[in-house]
Amino acid sequence: MHLNMSHAHTDNLNYGIIGNCKSSAIINEDSSIDWCCLPQFDSPSVFGKILDAEIGGSFKISTDDSYEITQEYLDKTCILKTKFDNGEDAFELCDFMPRYQKENGVYYAPPEITRVFKLIKGSPKFKVIYDPRLEYSQGETSTYIKDEFIISIVDDQKYDTLYLYTDLDKKSVLEAAEITLEKDYFISISYNEKINPSNLEHVNFELEKTKVYWLNWCFKTPSYNTYNTEILRSAMTLKLLTFEKTGAVLAAATTSLPETIGEVRNWDYRFCWIRDASMVIKVITKLGHVKIVKKFIDFIVDLIPDKDEKLQIMYGISGEKMLTEETLEHLSGYHGSKPVRVGNAAFIQKQNDIYGILMDAIQYQIEKYTYEDDKHEELWSIVKSIVWVVEHNWKLADKGIWEFRQEDQHFTFSKLLCWVAVDRAIKISELIQQGKSAKKWESLRAEIYSDIIENAWSEEKQAFTQSYGTEHLDASVLLMEPYGFIDAKDPRYVKTVKAIEKELSHEGLLFRYKNNDDFGTPSSSFTVCTFWFINSLYKIGEEEKSKALFDQLLSYSNHLGLFSEDIDFKSKRLLGNFPQAYSHLALIDTAMNFNS
Repeated sequence: MHLNMSHAHTDNLNYGIIGNCKSSAIINEDSSIDWCCLPQFDSPSVFGKILDAEIGGSFKISTDDSYEITQEYLDKTCILKTKFDNGEDAFELCDFMPRYQKENGVYYAPPEITRVFKLIKGSPKFKVIYDPRLEYSQGETSTYIKDEFIISIVDDQKYDTLYLYTDLDKKSVLEAAEITLEKDYFISISYNEKINPSNLEHVNFELEKTKVYWLNWCFKTPSYNTYNTEILRSAMTLKLLTFEKTGAVLAAATTSLPETIGEVRNWDYRFCWIRDASMVIKVITKLGHVKIVKKFIDFIVDLIPDKDEKLQIMYGISGEKMLTEETLEHLSGYHGSKPVRVGNAAFIQKQNDIYGILMDAIQYQIEKYTYEDDKHEELWSIVKSIVWVVEHNWKLADKGIWEFRQEDQHFTFSKLLCWVAVDRAIKISELIQQGKSAKKWESLRAEIYSDIIENAWSEEKQAFTQSYGTEHLDASVLLMEPYGFIDAKDPRYVKTVKAIEKELSHEGLLFRYKNNDDFGTPSSSFTVCTFWFINSLYKIGEEEKSKALFDQLLSYSNHLGLFSEDIDFKSKRLLGNFPQAYSHLALIDTAMNFNS
């Protein structure tokens, strides 16, 4: 996928992501690293230009205007190639974070980024604009040349360092002097000081090994007749959002990218939401990547020590329970959208839907891999405790999937997922203990089912609504069918899809809902909801329409096929945190329809 810069949406999130399952970097289509946190995803940023163009800090390779810049991923890898070409002179920049298996089977994934300059033709000229700003640009970052490296240091409020290794002239790098490329070179930036400093040979070796790692990973992923490229890119992006050390899955790699420019819906997404992660895991299970699934199940098992401990909706990527939210006042925000937040206060919210979503993922993975029963006892304890929590809580109001920060309501989606929790617990009981517990749970399942059928349906709207007793529609109720609560051909479901289309669809993009929440009516479309809607159209038999809308939605991705959380209704620019796990898992799920 090539994109000429002149045609791109100038304000779009035209970024690529590279990473190694410990951290990641977000790289602009002009080669500028505008976001990177080291040593891991949730560490303070070392480059944060995406959140403040003036003081955020970045690392860019700059040429004059005669060069055309194109960017693509090396096929079936997460290695990003940016090509600079003015007709006579051309070079390529290969960006990657090392990740490969060592002799002893352990994965090597250090907190570093390597940029390899490959000469293609002529004598290209460029400047290195290297401007790290450690610790979210708090304090003063000073950068010095030493014998073996360039060091950047901040030590006034906090202490942190970053090392740059290169075979280019260090003084030219630091002073942004013009460099003529006569052969291949490299620049590596590392969070740690290296015991054996790198050279070009070693860096190229790491590049090849990382390439092989990704090719292997893609080879293990099933291939599909249609949309294979899109499915694969989305699967790799989900893989990049997993934190290998604990098994956590991040919602996105960034913080505070706004849902709407100039508004305050700016949240930190570098955490593990039980809901998002469980949905990711289910899709990854379908793709056969057992290791990621097992890791996540371990993460869950480790999180729930006590049988009566309620699950939080989200955790830190190392399992932290306290996620204090603070505001970084000194940063001006993405295109001036303040506040910039780190941490997330939503962790204290009560959302009853998470139990069902987690249970669904557990049931799906047990069904797929029943032979691996070393975790069954621990999982069974979790299953029983979840049913207990659901039994005691399903009648209570909550914040719902969209995390409304106002009074609790009886959301249809939360009730649906309480039903899913009990339904899947019954299925798990049948899978691993001959259904001994299933009997006593069947009446609870039936009770929740009747409650939803009676209270969520609106005669006036001829649809299932957002919450009991309201006329508001909500895209989340479209999931009634995929979760097996209702048949796709059931007239009530078909009518609901039609009502949602009429009320929430705008030029093929969906509103989550239209009623005012704490922050007013949304002005951008939540990408995952559009995928859900396309999926439901397909299920009710409108396959052609569904495919046309799917193709239209895919055309709104950025130049590398990546999606953020939201799409602006008017301009179709990408908004919200990036890349968004939710959007990519829903893309895979929907694309699978067209391969059935």
